[in-house]
Amino acid sequence: MLPHCTAWPENLAARYRTAGYWRGETFSDMLQARIEQDAQHIAVVSDRHRWSYQQLGQEVDRLARGFHAMGITANDPVVVQLPNCAEFIAVIFALFRLGALPVFALPAHRQFEIEHFCRHTGAVAYIIADQHGDFDYRVLARKLKQEVDTLRHVLVLGEAQEFTPLGVMPSWDGDLPAGPQAGEVAFFQLSGGSTGTPKLIPRTHDDYLYSVRASAEICGLGPDSVYLSVIPAGHNFSLSSPGSLGTLYAGGTVVMSAHPSPDVALPWIAREGVTMTALVPPLVPVWLDAIQATSPGLSSLKVVQVGGACFSSTMANRLVQELGVTLQQVFGMAEGLVNYTRLDDPLDVVLHSQGRPISPDDEVLVVDDDDQPVAAGEIGHLLTRGPYTIRGYYRADEHNARAFTADGYYRTGDMVRMTPEGNLVVEGRNKDQINRGGEKISAEEVEHQLLAHQGVADCAVVAMPDAYLGEKTCAFVIRRDASLRSIDFIRFLRERGLATYKIPDRIEFVSQLPKTGVGKINKKLLRQQISMQLSVPAAMAI
Repeated sequence: MLPHCTAWPENLAARYRTAGYWRGETFSDMLQARIEQDAQHIAVVSDRHRWSYQQLGQEVDRLARGFHAMGITANDPVVVQLPNCAEFIAVIFALFRLGALPVFALPAHRQFEIEHFCRHTGAVAYIIADQHGDFDYRVLARKLKQEVDTLRHVLVLGEAQEFTPLGVMPSWDGDLPAGPQAGEVAFFQLSGGSTGTPKLIPRTHDDYLYSVRASAEICGLGPDSVYLSVIPAGHNFSLSSPGSLGTLYAGGTVVMSAHPSPDVALPWIAREGVTMTALVPPLVPVWLDAIQATSPGLSSLKVVQVGGACFSSTMANRLVQELGVTLQQVFGMAEGLVNYTRLDDPLDVVLHSQGRPISPDDEVLVVDDDDQPVAAGEIGHLLTRGPYTIRGYYRADEHNARAFTADGYYRTGDMVRMTPEGNLVVEGRNKDQINRGGEKISAEEVEHQLLAHQGVADCAVVAMPDAYLGEKTCAFVIRRDASLRSIDFIRFLRERGLATYKIPDRIEFVSQLPKTGVGKINKKLLRQQISMQLSVPAAMAI
């Protein structure tokens, strides 16, 4: 195991190997098997490329030889910040081949995050697009080169200027070094929290490929599967649940959409015969409204996954009714544990739960504040360990002491309850819980109630400071009708029977909600915003 990474105890590692979860397979082994099985089948499609498995393998080899010629070797961290494109797939498999370690940055990250990733890992290279959206990543790269001593190379997809173009690299003509072992770290993902700097998550070939294989099986993927990737490609959901890697493992086709907006993403479905895609909850109403307005051809689409944040049953039912597809709820984390509703689950389970774990050896505990098991069906803190859940963050001993129990359970930060059938229902985050004068309020519970109002396009409920109660609730609401007032929503919540103390003390109407890099609502920023608004009168009085 890489230094500063926590390995699984040997007794558990042996158990996972004996059970067949860890098979000694690397990502390079996986890709080579697919090339040998069906070299001419289309593997990856994007705006600029349409690669068969054989062509993907050739591009991976070209890049691996180029990286090696530049001196990138085993265990060298490389920050990869590419949008959804075919080159993303080729780049990461080339790094896997060498045993170099991709650090999966997201397109929305900026200097604060990227510089932290580079410094924390000692990154030797930074791989970017020239521009994406309205941001020029080359400007950021110049600043990083000045600030980070270890950063030797910047490789650019597109117009490279003074940097190395990804399309024209030096080449190594000799034999490449032997690849990594399956038990070694393959890459670093990022923790999904919106507070503080993201922690780095080390994933091995063995543990991650088990998650990929099991996900592909649960989701029914095969060579005829066509997966549309619209969530940032480096995010765990779009990478392995089952995502692009699960689709490639099954021998299917990955379609990379450069943007998740309906006008960009929806045409791919008819054009490529997309059978599955994955969305975060904020995208669902946007897509549904666009589909109602444009009626694109979606007959090939069979499964829509929704995950990354809790999904209201109201919106879930709307998706099923309006699209006529199978909804699969996905609840997981880059640290490991992934839960799915199964494709043959009853509709009630799909609408009202976030599914059950991948593995029989996923150990799941629901506990109270003292780490004692709660009664069946009660809400508690979710703890977990298993064959693909990490045992510690990279170079984060102090944080690990808080984030993991002494016997290796990961404290997910999620508040859940478990149904008699073993499905998890996510009730919110423990830090999302509002303590209103001793009354505990689940922000997501109130959000679900608000989303049931036809005039609410989206919303987020956060705590705001109060001198008397400690905290009160503030709801940020995107309304469909500008004539609606706060009293209309308050009356609606009262009529639904919501407890009085759960009704928001304040409603702020906004045109959009800030998002984190992975598309989740940035509640930290909303809490800061309302705190600043409340402090203005006092500041003016001074």
